Amino acid sequence: MVKINGLIAATFATFHVDGSLNLDGIPPLVDKLVDDGLKGVFICGTNGEGPNLTVEERMAVAEAYVASTKGRLLVLVHVGHTSIAECRKLAAHAEKIGADAISAVAAFYFKPANVVNLVDSMAQIAAAAPDTPFYYYHIPALTGVGMDMVEFLRLGEEKIPNLAGIKYTAATIHEYQACLNFKAGKFDVLFGYDELLLPALAVGANGAVGSTYNFAAPLYLRVMELFKAGHLHEAQQLQLLLVNMIREMVKFSPIPAQKAIMEMTGMDLGPSRLPLVSLSEQDKKLLQTRLEAIGFFDVLKQIKPVNDRV
Repeated sequence: MVKINGLIAATFATFHVDGSLNLDGIPPLVDKLVDDGLKGVFICGTNGEGPNLTVEERMAVAEAYVASTKGRLLVLVHVGHTSIAECRKLAAHAEKIGADAISAVAAFYFKPANVVNLVDSMAQIAAAAPDTPFYYYHIPALTGVGMDMVEFLRLGEEKIPNLAGIKYTAATIHEYQACLNFKAGKFDVLFGYDELLLPALAVGANGAVGSTYNFAAPLYLRVMELFKAGHLHEAQQLQLLLVNMIREMVKFSPIPAQKAIMEMTGMDLGPSRLPLVSLSEQDKKLLQTRLEAIGFFDVLKQIKPVNDRV
């Protein structure tokens, strides 16, 4: 099984001012992520406002990313939905257009009752794209579904032939480590909490998916380089800056706040859809002032993207 080594950006939805989908915003974002040294994109997930998009819009977004990446980035398509039938439509479409992998959260209205129920649900979704790697998207803070992920892998190994692993977005590092080492590391377990990237590296992470990788990937990649080179104190200091950045960001609505940071770094992705609300101009200025105060933008300018280094 091929495992992802590096960072995957959980990309944002791109909208026009009137709230309609802006597919023209995708190619420049893809070019930026390629330049920044990302390995792939995770689309239509939490950051991509997948639950705020229609199924048709999600298909259009997936097609635009596959066309824009042109093989330069892996494309992981989130196909989760409250309806398994809609998940299967999205999964089949993703396979048809040549996505590199699919992923799905647990149903978040009528929730799975236990791990067996969860695995059975994911097996139905994954079966709609049998030739495409499937990652279960574990994000209990948003779905309210928090179950034993080692048990998920044990049961999923038998029931989901194309199970590649888990997108593990939870702070339970000990369980993450157990998943990484299940069956001698058989599955690809991608870590999903940006502020805990360094601790995840310490227990064996090689691949990660994150939202702040859209605008701060060079810093996170530097953390990875420092860790691998044994420069732990420097890695800790840079990770601390990123933790402080996130601490400032989450004082606002996180997804609109990140879109505001993207705008500060030169890329306007448009507003968010209700119930998410874009930051006011006053809040944008306040966030920028706070990020400037901790030196975030200064360090971001100092550390060149991997692909820009001589």
